[in-house]
Amino acid sequence: MFEARVKVGNKLGLHARPAALLVQTAERFKSHIMLVKDGLEVNAKSIMGVMMLAAEMGSEILIRATGEDEREAVEELVLLVKSKFGEE
Repeated sequence: MFEARVKVGNKLGLHARPAALLVQTAERFKSHIMLVKDGLEVNAKSIMGVMMLAAEMGSEILIRATGEDEREAVEELVLLVKSKFGEE
C-alpha cells in the first residue's frame, strides 16, 4: 500500500471535468486506488464516486493505492491534483 495527501487547489474544486481527468488517469493503473475525504472513501476509477467526494478548493484528499504499480499511481494522481487539473 502507498498513499499520499494532497490539497485541491483549483478554484472550482473537483467538478466534472477534473473528476473525469482523475478517473481517466486512475484507470491507466492496475492497482486498486481509493480516494478519502472527511471519512468518505471512494473508488478513484468511478466517476460517480469521485463526484460524491464534493472536494472543494482547499479540501485535503488522501490517495491510497494497493497493487503492483501503487507508488506510480499515487504519484501521478498527486501531480494531477497539484497541477490544478490544468485549469489555471
